[in-house]
This record gives sequence, structure tokens and C-alpha cells, in this order.
Amino acid sequence: MTLSDAPRVRAANRAVSAPPLVDIVVPVHNEERDLVPSVTRLHEYLRHHVPYTWRITIVDNASTDRTWELATDLAAALTDVVAVTLPAKGRGRALRETWATSDARVVAYMDVDLSTDLAALPPLIAPLLSGHSDVAIGTRLSPGARVVRGPKRELISRCYNLLLHSTLGTSFTDAQCGFKAMRADRARELLPLVEDTGWFFDTELLVLAERRGLRIHEVPVDWVDDPDSRVDIVRTATADLRGVLRMLLRMPAGGERPSRAAQILRFASIGVLSTVAYLLLYLALRPALSAQSANLVALLTTAVANTAANRRWTFAVAGRSGVVRHHLQGLTVFAAAVAVTSASLGLLHLVTPSPARATEVAVLVTANLVATALRYLALRHWIFASGRTA
Repeated sequence: MTLSDAPRVRAANRAVSAPPLVDIVVPVHNEERDLVPSVTRLHEYLRHHVPYTWRITIVDNASTDRTWELATDLAAALTDVVAVTLPAKGRGRALRETWATSDARVVAYMDVDLSTDLAALPPLIAPLLSGHSDVAIGTRLSPGARVVRGPKRELISRCYNLLLHSTLGTSFTDAQCGFKAMRADRARELLPLVEDTGWFFDTELLVLAERRGLRIHEVPVDWVDDPDSRVDIVRTATADLRGVLRMLLRMPAGGERPSRAAQILRFASIGVLSTVAYLLLYLALRPALSAQSANLVALLTTAVANTAANRRWTFAVAGRSGVVRHHLQGLTVFAAAVAVTSASLGLLHLVTPSPARATEVAVLVTANLVATALRYLALRHWIFASGRTA
């Protein structure tokens, strides 16, 4: 079911004549205890403290308690509140469905427990309405934030964001604070690229936004942990780790800039496959050719494919522009690899005129490790130093 198929419920005599500037989505699943007081409090804050037009969209994801019934009651009782129901769970799914079809200029969301002080909402929205930024996030981990939560959750949050910085090369400070907003046009660009439908949705959306050069504004928030939180930490952490690995291995789309960690991982993966192919070719050719000749043919055969794979996957360079130059430069690096491996074989045969085949392979593997390191440096800092995704 898509959002267009999902029932929208609101009081008929409370319809607005024009789209709101801001659509604030509140995803809920089995939240019958918090829903009414939280939405009522949010509604009162917006009425008294927000000068622009707004709408609250309650999105029920497959609740099994009275959440949907209460959501429809709120939509009927309060101005500028709508309720949407979806048949499947997932915060990411709820946001994608509602944000993608919203008629507002800015789409936002917040957790139903309202752990974040609502005073941070105007500073979150302002840079998006002015056009200064594309994405705005609340952060609990930057100077100026005031956070009340246990040491366990604090440690987990900091370790998770440190992992994102070190692996995905992110610069935003807090990926999973449930308090975010985007320009609606930017959301429609990014949402088709986001695969996750659960808790990793936030991280994936921010990583894609940063890779595409969008401006991310951060607002330090006052945040109080909800003691009744029902998030399964182990399951969520496992899903997040799978998501990080998927983002590392993800083929870059147009305009994306892979992180250095992602480049190294992809380069290493291609290098392993290339080395295996090289060794198989060398062993297949060795009975018919000398060691030096077999080495040369095996290296040349795998070099072109290696450069093409790294060009597209590791350094996100697409299109035909510069492809000939890149391959010629790659062959220059290939010549350096030939020199390293040939010198290693020559030295081996000088020391041991008739070495065992296993010894030859061991020497070649070691020499190829050295050549691979030199190749990565050449690809990153010379061949694809100014490469861009077409």
C-alpha cells in the first residue's frame, strides 16, 4: 500500500485552503499511552509559538492497540492534524511514504515521546524556509546540547557516531536524534535512493545527503531520555551495522562522493579479486611460458579490468569523459607493478636458480601487496584525483 491508498482522516470542517509551509510527521506504533498528550502538547506549542503555517501528520504503522483510534480522534478534534495508517511497521517506511507526497515546502519529523525540547523546532525549520540549508537535524552530541540519559545509551550513541565518522566519512554529529527536517524538494530527490525502512533510515538519508553535497544544519537540543523506550538496542545495533556495511559497499549514484574508508574497502575487494585472477592466469600460463613472460601476460590481462572497476566503483567516476587517459595512466601504474614483481622474481631466481612453484607464488604475492599499495596511492592522488561522477 502506498500513501495514496492509506486512509487519511481529519475533521471535514477544519480543512485548510492552502498547503502548509511545514508538515511535521509523528510516526507511531503501539503508542496509545503517549499519543494524545504528546500531540496535544505539540499542537499547543505550534499554535502559540510558530508564526508560519503547519500541519501535524500522525502516521500509524501497523499498531495493534488503540493507537489508530486515538489518532483519528485527534484528527477530528484538532485543527491542522491528519492521521494516516500504514499496514507495515517501520519508522523509515512511515517517513518515506508521507514525506514523498507532502505538499508542504518543508517536511519534518519528531518522536512521539517528545524527548527533544520543542523550543528547538523554530531554529530547526528557519534555515530550510530561508533556503540557507537543505537538511536540518537536532544533535545531542555537539556543544550547547543538554542531555539527560543513562551512561549506557550515551556510550552507545557516541560509539555509533564515531563508527560513522571513521567508516563512512560523515561529518554530522548525531545521526539518530529523532528530530529532523528537510526541504521537501530535496526529500523527493533522496527518498528513492534510501533502502532502509526502519531505524537506519535516518543515517542512510543523512549519508546520502552529505555525499551529494547538500547543506546540513545542526541544532543543539535539550533532550531527556524516555525511560519507557521500547527500542530493542541489540536488534537495532545489529541492523545499523548491516546498514553501515551496505553503505560502504553501495555503488555510488550520480553526484555522490565515497568516503576514504569506503574507497579503501572497495579497492581492497577489487584487489583481492584481481590478485586471485592474476595468480590463476600465472599458474595456467607458467607451464608454457617463462616465469617473467607468464607474469607479464597475467598482469596485463588483469590491469585493464582492475582500472575500469576502480574507476566506476571505488572512485565513483562514470561516463566516457577521460576514460582513455585513465586507462593510459593505469597502464603506467601497471608498468610500475611489472617492475616491482619482475625485480622480485629476478632476485628470487638469482638467489635460487630453480625455486619451487610455491616459493615463486609467495614472492609474487608479497610483491603484489607492495604494488597494490602503490597502485591505490596513484589512483587516488593522480589518476582519479579530480574525478567526478558524471
